Amino acid sequence: MSLESESPRPDPSAARRTSRAVHAIPEASRRGEPDEGVLFPFDQRELTAVVRQALEEDGAFADVTTIATVLSHRHARGAIVSREAGVVAGIPLAIEAFKQVDPRLVPRVDAGDGSRVVPGAPVLFLTGHARALLSAERVALNFMQRLSGIATLTARYVDAVRGTGAKILDTRKTTPGWRRLEKYAVRCGGGVNHRMDLASAVLIKDNHLAAVDGDVALAVNRAREIAAPGTRVEVECDRRAQVEAALAAGADIVMLDNMTVDEMRDCVALCKGRAVTEASGGVRLDTVRAIAETGVDWISVGALTHSAPALDLGLDFE
Repeated sequence: MSLESESPRPDPSAARRTSRAVHAIPEASRRGEPDEGVLFPFDQRELTAVVRQALEEDGAFADVTTIATVLSHRHARGAIVSREAGVVAGIPLAIEAFKQVDPRLVPRVDAGDGSRVVPGAPVLFLTGHARALLSAERVALNFMQRLSGIATLTARYVDAVRGTGAKILDTRKTTPGWRRLEKYAVRCGGGVNHRMDLASAVLIKDNHLAAVDGDVALAVNRAREIAAPGTRVEVECDRRAQVEAALAAGADIVMLDNMTVDEMRDCVALCKGRAVTEASGGVRLDTVRAIAETGVDWISVGALTHSAPALDLGLDFE
Protein backbone atom coordinates (compact mmCIF):
# COMPACT_ATOMS: atom_id res chain seq x y z
CA MET A 1 0.00 0.00 0.00
CA SER A 2 1.45 3.39 -0.92
CA LEU A 3 2.16 6.19 1.51
CA GLU A 4 -0.26 8.37 -0.42
CA SER A 5 -3.21 6.00 -0.04
CA GLU A 6 -2.88 4.61 3.47
CA SER A 7 -4.81 6.13 6.33
CA PRO A 8 -2.73 8.17 8.81
CA ARG A 9 -1.38 6.38 11.86
CA PRO A 10 -2.74 7.65 15.20
CA ASP A 11 -0.80 10.63 16.51
CA PRO A 12 1.39 9.67 19.49
CA SER A 13 0.59 11.77 22.56
CA ALA A 14 4.20 12.90 22.82
CA ALA A 15 3.90 14.83 19.58
CA ARG A 16 1.07 16.90 21.02
CA ARG A 17 2.86 17.67 24.24
CA THR A 18 5.10 20.09 22.36
CA SER A 19 8.16 20.80 24.47
CA ARG A 20 6.92 18.69 27.42
CA ALA A 21 8.27 15.55 25.78
CA VAL A 22 7.98 12.15 27.40
CA HIS A 23 11.19 10.49 28.60
CA ALA A 24 11.24 6.89 27.44
CA ILE A 25 13.99 4.49 26.53
CA PRO A 26 11.73 1.49 26.02
CA GLU A 27 12.28 -1.24 28.59
CA ALA A 28 12.19 -3.88 25.87
CA SER A 29 15.16 -2.24 24.15
CA ARG A 30 17.06 -2.32 27.42
CA ARG A 31 16.54 -6.08 27.49
CA GLY A 32 17.55 -6.46 23.87
CA GLU A 33 14.05 -7.26 22.70
CA PRO A 34 12.23 -5.44 19.88
CA ASP A 35 10.21 -2.50 21.10
CA GLU A 36 7.06 -1.18 19.47
CA GLY A 37 6.28 1.85 21.66
CA VAL A 38 6.29 5.36 20.17
CA LEU A 39 7.14 7.56 23.16
CA PHE A 40 9.48 10.49 22.59
CA PRO A 41 12.88 9.51 24.04
CA PHE A 42 13.98 12.75 25.76
CA ASP A 43 12.77 14.39 28.94
CA GLN A 44 12.51 18.19 29.06
CA ARG A 45 16.07 18.69 30.28
CA GLU A 46 17.54 16.61 27.48
CA LEU A 47 15.26 18.18 24.90
CA THR A 48 16.27 21.68 25.97
CA ALA A 49 19.98 20.83 25.86
CA VAL A 50 20.07 19.13 22.46
CA VAL A 51 18.05 21.88 20.82
CA ARG A 52 20.08 24.64 22.50
CA GLN A 53 23.29 23.11 21.21
CA ALA A 54 21.87 22.98 17.69
CA LEU A 55 20.70 26.60 17.83
CA GLU A 56 24.05 27.80 19.12
CA GLU A 57 25.87 25.79 16.46
CA ASP A 58 23.82 27.64 13.84
CA GLY A 59 24.29 31.09 15.43
CA ALA A 60 20.53 31.43 15.79
CA PHE A 61 20.81 33.94 18.65
CA ALA A 62 23.02 36.23 16.56
CA ASP A 63 21.32 35.94 13.18
CA VAL A 64 22.80 39.04 11.60
CA THR A 65 20.75 38.83 8.41
CA THR A 66 17.43 38.62 10.21
CA ILE A 67 18.36 41.27 12.78
CA ALA A 68 19.33 43.63 9.93
CA THR A 69 16.24 43.11 7.80
CA VAL A 70 13.31 42.29 10.13
CA LEU A 71 11.91 44.77 12.66
CA SER A 72 12.02 43.45 16.24
CA HIS A 73 8.29 43.94 16.84
CA ARG A 74 7.17 42.23 13.63
CA HIS A 75 4.94 39.19 14.09
CA ALA A 76 4.34 36.48 11.53
CA ARG A 77 2.43 33.29 10.91
CA GLY A 78 3.70 30.33 8.99
CA ALA A 79 3.44 26.60 8.52
CA ILE A 80 5.86 23.76 8.07
CA VAL A 81 4.54 21.95 5.01
CA SER A 82 5.47 18.60 3.51
CA ARG A 83 6.57 18.81 -0.13
CA GLU A 84 6.24 15.05 -0.62
CA ALA A 85 4.43 12.02 0.76
CA GLY A 86 5.95 10.68 3.95
CA VAL A 87 5.72 10.08 7.68
CA VAL A 88 6.30 12.87 10.19
CA ALA A 89 8.79 12.68 13.06
CA GLY A 90 10.51 15.30 15.20
CA ILE A 91 7.68 17.70 16.06
CA PRO A 92 8.77 18.17 19.73
CA LEU A 93 12.27 19.18 18.59
CA ALA A 94 10.95 21.70 16.07
CA ILE A 95 8.61 23.33 18.57
CA GLU A 96 11.38 23.50 21.15
CA ALA A 97 13.67 25.22 18.63
CA PHE A 98 11.14 27.95 17.90
CA LYS A 99 10.21 28.37 21.57
CA GLN A 100 13.80 28.82 22.68
CA VAL A 101 14.09 31.82 20.37
CA ASP A 102 10.54 33.06 21.08
CA PRO A 103 9.11 31.74 24.38
CA ARG A 104 5.70 33.22 23.47
CA LEU A 105 5.44 31.32 20.22
CA VAL A 106 2.10 29.59 19.71
CA PRO A 107 2.32 26.25 17.84
CA ARG A 108 -0.48 24.14 16.42
CA VAL A 109 0.27 20.57 15.43
CA ASP A 110 -1.63 19.56 12.31
CA ALA A 111 0.19 16.25 11.72
CA GLY A 112 1.81 14.72 14.79
CA ASP A 113 4.73 12.33 14.89
CA GLY A 114 3.78 9.07 13.19
CA SER A 115 1.25 10.72 10.88
CA ARG A 116 1.35 10.02 7.16
CA VAL A 117 1.14 13.11 5.00
CA VAL A 118 0.65 13.88 1.31
CA PRO A 119 2.42 16.57 -0.73
CA GLY A 120 1.29 20.03 0.36
CA ALA A 121 -0.02 18.86 3.74
CA PRO A 122 0.51 21.29 6.65
CA VAL A 123 2.41 19.72 9.52
CA LEU A 124 3.02 22.46 12.09
CA PHE A 125 1.41 25.93 12.20
CA LEU A 126 3.34 28.67 14.02
CA THR A 127 2.46 32.16 15.28
CA GLY A 128 5.17 34.34 16.81
CA HIS A 129 7.89 36.91 16.26
CA ALA A 130 9.08 36.95 12.66
CA ARG A 131 12.72 37.06 13.73
CA ALA A 132 12.32 33.91 15.82
CA LEU A 133 10.62 31.99 13.04
CA LEU A 134 13.41 32.86 10.63
CA SER A 135 16.29 32.27 13.04
CA ALA A 136 15.07 28.87 14.27
CA GLU A 137 13.77 27.67 10.90
CA ARG A 138 16.83 25.74 9.73
CA VAL A 139 17.43 23.94 13.04
CA ALA A 140 13.77 22.93 13.29
CA LEU A 141 13.74 21.67 9.71
CA ASN A 142 17.06 19.84 10.10
CA PHE A 143 15.67 17.83 13.00
CA MET A 144 12.37 17.12 11.29
CA GLN A 145 13.69 16.35 7.81
CA ARG A 146 16.22 13.83 9.10
CA LEU A 147 13.84 12.05 11.46
CA SER A 148 10.89 12.17 9.06
CA GLY A 149 13.10 10.68 6.37
CA ILE A 150 13.86 7.71 8.63
CA ALA A 151 10.19 7.31 9.55
CA THR A 152 9.21 7.47 5.89
CA LEU A 153 11.71 4.86 4.73
CA THR A 154 10.73 2.60 7.63
CA ALA A 155 7.06 2.88 6.65
CA ARG A 156 7.91 1.76 3.12
CA TYR A 157 9.58 -1.38 4.44
CA VAL A 158 6.70 -2.03 6.83
CA ASP A 159 4.21 -1.65 3.98
CA ALA A 160 6.26 -4.01 1.81
CA VAL A 161 5.97 -6.90 4.31
CA ARG A 162 2.42 -6.24 5.47
CA GLY A 163 0.46 -9.44 6.05
CA THR A 164 3.49 -11.70 6.41
CA GLY A 165 3.93 -11.46 10.18
CA ALA A 166 7.55 -10.29 9.85
CA LYS A 167 8.66 -7.25 11.84
CA ILE A 168 11.00 -4.59 10.46
CA LEU A 169 13.83 -3.78 12.88
CA ASP A 170 16.55 -1.16 12.92
CA THR A 171 20.22 -1.68 13.83
CA ARG A 172 22.98 0.19 15.68
CA LYS A 173 24.01 1.88 12.43
CA THR A 174 22.96 5.29 13.70
CA THR A 175 24.43 8.79 13.72
CA PRO A 176 26.63 9.20 16.83
CA GLY A 177 24.68 11.12 19.46
CA TRP A 178 21.38 10.66 17.62
CA ARG A 179 20.66 7.00 18.36
CA ARG A 180 17.62 7.46 20.58
CA LEU A 181 16.13 10.01 18.19
CA GLU A 182 16.72 7.87 15.12
CA LYS A 183 15.35 4.75 16.76
CA TYR A 184 12.33 6.81 17.83
CA ALA A 185 11.84 7.79 14.19
CA VAL A 186 11.89 4.11 13.22
CA ARG A 187 9.03 3.52 15.67
CA CYS A 188 7.13 6.47 14.21
CA GLY A 189 7.36 4.72 10.85
CA GLY A 190 5.89 1.50 12.23
CA GLY A 191 9.17 -0.36 12.73
CA VAL A 192 10.50 -1.77 15.98
CA ASN A 193 13.82 -1.33 17.73
CA HIS A 194 16.53 -3.94 17.97
CA ARG A 195 18.92 -3.69 20.93
CA MET A 196 19.62 -0.12 22.00
CA ASP A 197 23.35 -0.61 22.63
CA LEU A 198 26.10 -3.15 23.26
CA ALA A 199 25.26 -3.41 26.95
CA SER A 200 21.60 -4.30 26.48
CA ALA A 201 21.80 -7.67 24.71
CA VAL A 202 24.10 -10.44 23.51
CA LEU A 203 24.68 -10.70 19.77
CA ILE A 204 27.48 -13.12 18.91
CA LYS A 205 28.77 -12.27 15.43
CA ASP A 206 31.38 -13.76 13.12
CA ASN A 207 34.33 -11.96 14.70
CA HIS A 208 33.24 -13.03 18.17
CA LEU A 209 33.10 -16.63 16.96
CA ALA A 210 36.54 -16.26 15.39
CA ALA A 211 37.86 -15.31 18.84
CA VAL A 212 36.73 -18.72 20.19
CA ASP A 213 37.84 -20.69 17.13
CA GLY A 214 34.29 -20.96 15.83
CA ASP A 215 32.96 -22.77 18.90
CA VAL A 216 29.35 -21.60 19.03
CA ALA A 217 28.53 -23.52 22.20
CA LEU A 218 31.48 -22.01 24.05
CA ALA A 219 30.49 -18.50 23.00
CA VAL A 220 26.86 -18.98 24.05
CA ASN A 221 27.81 -20.54 27.39
CA ARG A 222 30.20 -17.72 28.21
CA ALA A 223 27.53 -15.18 27.31
CA ARG A 224 25.06 -16.88 29.65
CA GLU A 225 27.60 -16.69 32.48
CA ILE A 226 28.31 -12.98 32.00
CA ALA A 227 25.01 -11.44 30.91
CA ALA A 228 22.27 -10.48 33.34
CA PRO A 229 19.64 -13.18 33.99
CA GLY A 230 16.91 -13.12 31.37
CA THR A 231 19.09 -11.56 28.67
CA ARG A 232 18.39 -13.19 25.35
CA VAL A 233 21.35 -14.51 23.39
CA GLU A 234 21.51 -14.19 19.63
CA VAL A 235 23.99 -15.86 17.26
CA GLU A 236 24.80 -14.67 13.74
CA CYS A 237 24.88 -17.60 11.29
CA ASP A 238 25.74 -17.63 7.60
CA ARG A 239 25.18 -21.36 6.93
CA ARG A 240 22.96 -24.21 8.11
CA ALA A 241 25.69 -25.88 10.17
CA GLN A 242 26.07 -22.76 12.30
CA VAL A 243 22.31 -22.59 12.77
CA GLU A 244 22.30 -26.19 13.99
CA ALA A 245 25.14 -25.39 16.40
CA ALA A 246 23.36 -22.28 17.70
CA LEU A 247 20.16 -24.24 18.33
CA ALA A 248 22.06 -27.02 20.07
CA ALA A 249 23.71 -24.41 22.30
CA GLY A 250 20.32 -22.99 23.27
CA ALA A 251 20.46 -19.64 21.47
CA ASP A 252 17.26 -17.62 21.84
CA ILE A 253 17.59 -15.85 18.49
CA VAL A 254 19.30 -16.98 15.29
CA MET A 255 20.38 -14.35 12.80
CA LEU A 256 20.34 -15.60 9.21
CA ASP A 257 23.05 -13.45 7.71
CA ASN A 258 23.31 -12.84 3.95
CA MET A 259 21.60 -16.11 3.10
CA THR A 260 19.67 -16.78 -0.08
CA VAL A 261 15.91 -16.96 0.17
CA ASP A 262 16.01 -20.75 -0.21
CA GLU A 263 18.67 -21.12 2.48
CA MET A 264 16.71 -18.84 4.74
CA ARG A 265 13.47 -20.79 4.26
CA ASP A 266 15.26 -24.01 5.17
CA CYS A 267 16.77 -22.50 8.32
CA VAL A 268 13.49 -20.89 9.38
CA ALA A 269 11.87 -24.33 9.26
CA LEU A 270 14.75 -25.72 11.31
CA CYS A 271 14.34 -23.04 13.98
CA LYS A 272 10.56 -23.10 14.19
CA GLY A 273 9.44 -23.50 17.78
CA ARG A 274 13.06 -23.46 18.99
CA ALA A 275 14.35 -19.93 18.37
CA VAL A 276 13.34 -16.56 16.97
CA THR A 277 14.73 -15.98 13.49
CA GLU A 278 16.15 -12.72 12.17
CA ALA A 279 17.13 -12.01 8.56
CA SER A 280 19.96 -9.57 8.05
CA GLY A 281 22.40 -8.38 5.44
CA GLY A 282 21.77 -6.50 2.21
CA VAL A 283 18.02 -6.23 2.68
CA ARG A 284 16.44 -3.89 0.12
CA LEU A 285 12.93 -2.68 -0.61
CA ASP A 286 12.79 -4.86 -3.72
CA THR A 287 13.85 -7.99 -1.81
CA VAL A 288 12.27 -7.57 1.61
CA ARG A 289 8.91 -9.12 0.66
CA ALA A 290 10.49 -12.36 -0.55
CA ILE A 291 12.56 -12.49 2.64
CA ALA A 292 9.47 -11.99 4.78
CA GLU A 293 7.64 -14.78 2.96
CA THR A 294 10.23 -17.31 4.15
CA GLY A 295 8.50 -17.10 7.54
CA VAL A 296 11.31 -15.25 9.30
CA ASP A 297 10.25 -13.39 12.46
CA TRP A 298 12.40 -10.27 12.20
CA ILE A 299 14.10 -8.45 9.36
CA SER A 300 16.79 -5.95 10.39
CA VAL A 301 17.57 -3.14 7.96
CA GLY A 302 20.60 -0.93 8.53
CA ALA A 303 19.50 1.39 5.73
CA LEU A 304 16.62 2.69 7.85
CA THR A 305 19.03 4.87 9.79
CA HIS A 306 22.22 5.04 7.75
CA SER A 307 20.77 5.73 4.30
CA ALA A 308 17.34 7.31 4.68
CA PRO A 309 16.92 10.42 2.49
CA ALA A 310 15.57 13.51 4.22
CA LEU A 311 11.87 14.21 3.83
CA ASP A 312 11.35 17.46 1.93
CA LEU A 313 9.74 19.89 4.38
CA GLY A 314 9.62 23.67 4.20
CA LEU A 315 8.44 26.67 6.21
CA ASP A 316 5.95 28.84 4.33
CA PHE A 317 5.01 32.27 5.67
CA GLU A 318 1.48 33.56 5.18
